[in-house]
Amino acid sequence: MRRLLVIFALLIAGSAAAQPVKIRVAYVVPVANWASLLFEKPGLARHNGKSYTFEAVHFQGTPQMITALANNELEIADLAFASLAIAVQNAGMDDLRVIADEFQDGVDGYYTDEYFVLKDSAIKSVKDLKGRIVATNVAGSAVDIIMRAMLRKNGLDDRKDVTTIETAFPNMKATLLSKKADAIPGVIPFAFDPELRGAARVLFTQKEVVGRTQMILWAARSGFLQKNRAAMVDFMEDSIRAARWYLDPKNHAEAVEIAARVSKRPAAGFDKWLFVKAGQNGDYYRDPDMKPDLKALQANIELQHQLGLVKASVEVAKHADLSVIEEAAKRLK
Repeated sequence: MRRLLVIFALLIAGSAAAQPVKIRVAYVVPVANWASLLFEKPGLARHNGKSYTFEAVHFQGTPQMITALANNELEIADLAFASLAIAVQNAGMDDLRVIADEFQDGVDGYYTDEYFVLKDSAIKSVKDLKGRIVATNVAGSAVDIIMRAMLRKNGLDDRKDVTTIETAFPNMKATLLSKKADAIPGVIPFAFDPELRGAARVLFTQKEVVGRTQMILWAARSGFLQKNRAAMVDFMEDSIRAARWYLDPKNHAEAVEIAARVSKRPAAGFDKWLFVKAGQNGDYYRDPDMKPDLKALQANIELQHQLGLVKASVEVAKHADLSVIEEAAKRLK
């Protein structure tokens, strides 16, 4: 009887150990963020359901992801560069690690975020925003930090000289056209809305403020990475395979169809720019090996510190672990 109990216990333990690892990945903007469409093409996620299970989780902005990470409600956050420093310093997440690239802003030949005002607005320069209302998706997000940085560079106090309101990215156009805000951030795909383009003009771009930006990155806690390394390598192998498939020009038409289905928007709205290198008319830069630009990330955080937007800088090298994606990428060569 004792032997049977031992065997039964071992079988239960083995079954538990064989359970796939749950990997919940955050996203904010459908299509623009990988998680929203990553494995919509059948056959790309070859390890999904075996060593891991994938779930895409929607958030309004990156700050809420920090809370979810702290509460173990999320395994991978697609944090903005601005949120990384905030998570490490303010949330005490010294164990947070940069593991992959989502997309980069300000790379030559690719899109950089634009900040819009109405064409008939009296606002001709950033200094003209004094006393005005500016919109952001959520306080502390990347586009919020860029707006504040630009205001400060032009001698304006981002807390006293402007009023900031929060609105979701899909509602930015209506917020500007209804004059509830005088300036809004434009991010892909919403920045390509014909109605917005017809009624608004660009006041400044993100590249003018910070140059090249490791705009959005994937981050996970070191304890999770250590405990589930094998599953994470499998997941990143599938993710890189998916990224390469989407970035391959020969798959463009099918990628557009997937984007339209995921976003519930017309395919024509994606055809000219999605995963295309075409300057301000194309997509953000996405590394085919999902490798982040740590040098740019360090510079971005240094600028945050110089502007007084974070209390201290963060040494990026100590908060990065690229060994998982490097191992995964080797499998695909």
